[in-house]
Amino acid sequence: MELEELLLQIVSNDEIHSRFLNTLSLQENIGARKISANEQPDTSTYMVLKHAAEEHRHAFYLKKQLIKLGEKGCPTYEPKYLLAPYSSRYYLNKLDLLTSRYLRDHLKLERTALKFGAYLLVTYAIELRADELYPVYQSILNKTRSKVSVRSIILEEQGHLEEMIVQLKAFSPEWEVHAGYIVLLEKELYENWIKDLAAAL
Repeated sequence: MELEELLLQIVSNDEIHSRFLNTLSLQENIGARKISANEQPDTSTYMVLKHAAEEHRHAFYLKKQLIKLGEKGCPTYEPKYLLAPYSSRYYLNKLDLLTSRYLRDHLKLERTALKFGAYLLVTYAIELRADELYPVYQSILNKTRSKVSVRSIILEEQGHLEEMIVQLKAFSPEWEVHAGYIVLLEKELYENWIKDLAAAL
């Protein structure tokens, strides 16, 4: 199913739309917690702290949007309040795991260097996806005259992508090769997620 068609179906039903918003909030929250978990207190940078704070804010913002749908039925991230809960919850975790294995096997990285490299590459791939998903979602919200909006997230995600590219250039002169491989891994996980979302409708 095409993304636009899928999102139209989701947005046309407030209960399903609420679970989708809650699912996006979960994914932003997982990203924020992964950044914080991999953060090294002695070497925390402005960029990492800013990114973690913005991802947490995105999770909160999406959760707050539920009020606009008049829904109070998604109080937590329990499976019954999500769409495609399994693939939604493990999408980012699986990408992080596969990226870490790639860096370990191909660049022989370990410990702190491996965690930071995985953070850069996973974030790059996810920000590319966000730059595709959120604008299409906003377009559907506009067409259906929904009260929900994700415009503020779109602007911040674009800034994150630019920051990641700067950091990746410093990380490796062959960053585009490594990033290209991780983007392919993400594409497969994303396509599986979309299939699971469609099956959940």
